[in-house]
This record gives sequence, C-alpha cells and structure tokens, in this order.
Amino acid sequence: MVKKKDFPDTTILTEPIVTEEATLTNDLRTNLEEIKTWDGVIGYILRNTTSAAIDLNDPTKIIDYAILSSSALEASEELSKLFNLGKIKNIVVEGKETKVLSLTVGENRISIFLEKQVDHEKILKKLQ
Repeated sequence: MVKKKDFPDTTILTEPIVTEEATLTNDLRTNLEEIKTWDGVIGYILRNTTSAAIDLNDPTKIIDYAILSSSALEASEELSKLFNLGKIKNIVVEGKETKVLSLTVGENRISIFLEKQVDHEKILKKLQ
C-alpha cells in the first residue's frame, strides 16, 4: 500500500540568472556593433563555446573569413606554445589589402576584419 502525502501549495519563482559572462558577451556585441560602423571595418566574428555571431559586409565570403579567423587564432596558440610566449593578448595578420585583428576576451574569441590602413589599436582600446 502506498500512502499519498499532501504537499502544501508552493510557488516556485524563477528569475533569469545573469552571469558575468553573459554581461561580458552582451557588452562585446554592443561594442562590436559600434566598431562595425567605423570606416574601413569589413566585419567581425564573435565566437564562444555555445554560439557564434558573424557580421560581414560581404556575406558571400563568410566561409573564407571563418577559416582565416580560426587559422589565425590557432596559429597564435601554437606559436605561443612553441616559443613559450605565455598568453597571447592579440594577433594581427596583414595581407595585401586587408588585415584581421584576433583576440580572446574571457571565453569569447573575436576576429575583426579591416582594410589595411585602419588603426587596429583604436579598436583594441574600445574592446578592452
């Protein structure tokens, strides 16, 4: 025989949990949206462990930019290990007409694509 227990009526209130990481990601997105409007900025990729945001002027090149972004960040990590450099703050890869600024902020990996003449130091100051 199973006895049934009566539980008093309870109300469970749940509130959204705002974590520091979520706030950081929102701040980064806001700053990246502003940076995207600056002259000479081609676009950006913002990735973390659960999602990615891509905003580029030319959506037909998303795959090319994604490969460049991933390769630049992986290469910087390998070079850091190989030469015992410690944590890499940021990396800039310059091409003939464009450059990419890649950095990690918290759990977020960011790559910003720029025309070659754009001052990436100004962008770094905005993001840090």
